Amino acid sequence: MTQDFFTLGWEEWAAFPDLGLPAIKAKVDTGARTSALHAMAIEPFGSDAKPQVRFVMHPIPHQPEVEVVCAAPAVDRREVTSSNGETELRWVIRTPVQIGDRSWPIEVSLTNRENMQYRMLLGRTAISDDMVVNPTQSCVQGDLGYAAYKAIPQKPRVQRPLRVAILTREPRNYSSTRLKAAVEARGHVAETINTARCTMAINALNPAVYYDGRKLPRYDAVIPRIGASMTNYGMAVIRQFQLTGAYILNSAEAIGASRDKLYAHQVLARAGIGMPTTAFAHSPKDTGNLVTHVGGAPLVVKLLESTQGRGVVLAETKKAAESVIDAFRGLDANFIVQEFVKEAGGADIRCFVVGGKVVASMKRQAASGEFRSNLHRGGSATKVRISKEERQAAVRAAKSLGLAVAGVDLLRSDSGPKVLEVNSSPGLEGIEASSGKDVADLIVQYLEGHVRSVSRAPARRTKSASSKP
Repeated sequence: MTQDFFTLGWEEWAAFPDLGLPAIKAKVDTGARTSALHAMAIEPFGSDAKPQVRFVMHPIPHQPEVEVVCAAPAVDRREVTSSNGETELRWVIRTPVQIGDRSWPIEVSLTNRENMQYRMLLGRTAISDDMVVNPTQSCVQGDLGYAAYKAIPQKPRVQRPLRVAILTREPRNYSSTRLKAAVEARGHVAETINTARCTMAINALNPAVYYDGRKLPRYDAVIPRIGASMTNYGMAVIRQFQLTGAYILNSAEAIGASRDKLYAHQVLARAGIGMPTTAFAHSPKDTGNLVTHVGGAPLVVKLLESTQGRGVVLAETKKAAESVIDAFRGLDANFIVQEFVKEAGGADIRCFVVGGKVVASMKRQAASGEFRSNLHRGGSATKVRISKEERQAAVRAAKSLGLAVAGVDLLRSDSGPKVLEVNSSPGLEGIEASSGKDVADLIVQYLEGHVRSVSRAPARRTKSASSKP
């Protein structure tokens, strides 16, 4: 007996009755294991035992004014790797799909496909054994078209205010207040949250962050301003916010890489980025070798946990260098030894990178009798014009560590720019005052570009048996 197969083309029209979606054009991709559906503003609700998710769907590409709010039971959260190699933690729902005259339940992951040609991808796990895909045919099971959405009133697109959390233990310092003001100036809502007062409820389907015992709402985005003393706990809090679906300006992994100065230098070296020759050793017997590796004295000894110039010592002679190294070892401290770039003249360049671009820069000059140019050590800041080579070095350094926002410090040497450090929570006061740039606003603009806003008032709210909270 000959088996009758249900034939699919390389693209098909699909409907999701339980989601209130009468027509979605889907790409049929047997190379993809998981099916995916476009979703924005994804928000979990319901109990831990029976979690559900709400999300916003724009079913018609290039017509974002047509909007449907959907809800469905959640069956899982999974890491899904896209065709370009990026891994994303996605909510997965199970719902009936209808193609032609056939309907069957499928699992589909929710992800933002706003920039994709198709609002849905039908993967091979949704294709049963009695189905075949003909890659030379299109819409074998008939056309639906978007006319079904004409009943939905189209409203002018109004940008929804974002809810932004600023993680900081110093809500009143310059950087925190400027970021909060910049977020609010662009019509969004900003809340400062003390990282140390956050607690985490860690579970698979309904992760949450609590603040002084109160469950925090879902944030669209989080701006981390994590101090060095809170790095490890701060990274855990950031990861938890990421689990709730918030966009994180600088990821926990990127912050951790930048704070580990030894690892950061190894990453920069791997990327071929110029930096002062750096040496590290564990054994006390290698003190002489450390001095030799960086070309002898004068040299700089730097604690790996140093910030704002603290724990950084200039040793002008070999004997002084050995004494400082032995003293740090006696304190059981982790440190690196670096080449001293004399021609920099006690000055460095701070390049402020936002989204792969240097948006502002300043020259920091050390105070008289001091080699450290940090503003906290009495250094002064002035506006500076940087070279193309310096700009490229700063952008590459931030990118190699995975930082969307970074302060890259570099020295001007006879052999070109040398990156000293990449800061994942750079201060705004000095750079804004010296450059005249509204850096805080540029950061918020970048944030807006990565957290897609949706209309404030949905055009239509569809209801189904599964949509009741």
